[in-house]
Amino acid sequence: MKGHGKKARAPQSIAIFGGTFDPIHSGHLAVAEAAERRFRLDAIYFVPSSRPPHKKERELARFAHRYAMVALACAGHSRFLASLAEAPSEGHGSQVFFSIDTVRRFRSEHPRDHIYFILGADSFLEIAIWKSCEALLDSCDFIIASRPGFRMDALRQAIPPGMVESGAARDADAIALRKSTVHRLTAVASEVSSTKIRARRKRGALIHGLVPASVEDYIVKQALYR
Repeated sequence: MKGHGKKARAPQSIAIFGGTFDPIHSGHLAVAEAAERRFRLDAIYFVPSSRPPHKKERELARFAHRYAMVALACAGHSRFLASLAEAPSEGHGSQVFFSIDTVRRFRSEHPRDHIYFILGADSFLEIAIWKSCEALLDSCDFIIASRPGFRMDALRQAIPPGMVESGAARDADAIALRKSTVHRLTAVASEVSSTKIRARRKRGALIHGLVPASVEDYIVKQALYR
């Protein structure tokens, strides 16, 4: 007699939200909340980067600190999850991770799920110089958080030639590619940035309201960015 196996889980919609998160702030959370609503996401994985290839010139806070702040920020949101996908193997931050490898890892772990990749418009404009950019654009859908007035043409021009499908767009805020779709997320606008938060801390100014209260408490207690 055959035993009763577990019922297969229905496919979900998940998003990878990568960044240095140095520190994570209210703008990041606003983007995630807007993406969750619009795309009915079941989970958003916040992936602090160990050592992003394009930010080698600046010293980052230790990965352990940045991960801890992400975990604190996610604690109040049932669908927000802190991820160790790009955790340095020996506790230091010298290891470089590439987005294509991270997406492939998620694809292997979530083979039946619909995967999105969340990033800011300014980062997407440099997509052509990312490692294996065409394979990356083929591998999942993208959610691009854009500031007010950011033109779709700018996003379209950043995509390598031949990848954009010809014909009518699915909607005004989407670009259909040969295997995926690039979506523009316009429901959120924030002037908060990690750079401004670090600068305020360095000169002794308050950061209340710019980061979640739990993150602010952590930054103060750990004396970060002083």
